Amino acid sequence: MTLNNIWYICKNSTTMVKAAFLKENLVNILLLSFVLLMVFVPSAKAFMLRGLMEVGLFKPSASSANVPPAADLSGIRFKDINGKIVDLGNLKGKVVFLNFWATWCPPCLAEMPSINKLYAQFKDDPDFVFLLVDADSKLPEAQKFMLKKKYDAPVYEVASDIPEQLFKGSLPTTIVFDKLGRIRFNEEGAANYAHKKFINFMLELKSNSN
Repeated sequence: MTLNNIWYICKNSTTMVKAAFLKENLVNILLLSFVLLMVFVPSAKAFMLRGLMEVGLFKPSASSANVPPAADLSGIRFKDINGKIVDLGNLKGKVVFLNFWATWCPPCLAEMPSINKLYAQFKDDPDFVFLLVDADSKLPEAQKFMLKKKYDAPVYEVASDIPEQLFKGSLPTTIVFDKLGRIRFNEEGAANYAHKKFINFMLELKSNSN
């Protein structure tokens, strides 16, 4: 047997071993690749979560029961890209949708299209105010992201201390205040805010001043 024959046999054997290994471990390799993709690529995880929203998961559980008393919201302020300050205490008489998010947060990115759809429906209604607050206070970066995605909802950064009652640090966090300044919805985690039930909930808050 020549050296060329031996080399050819060894080469084929190595190829067969590699093929057998890949075949036996294909599922594990695919699973590991999927996990790594979800961990290190926020947009991939956001895409997956968005798909789950489309099939009916992550519906926000809005309810009119157990309404807490109104709190003093004066001094809780947010600033937009032009330096305009918005004080929650001055927004009584409005239904306020407040969302804390960040550009690196996959659940935030997953729910953002639904928030933008909700905003598009109510943006011309003077009874509603939307405040999308970048929790990292990197407003230029957040604004750039919104423009890139062609989202119209206005973004802000924190301009005062935020009570833990409103924001404990979990992203995303969404709060809805009624016209009397009472918290009527408080959710941590992604949700589909373009869902019909949530839209009806917002319309109910608009029509109810009690």
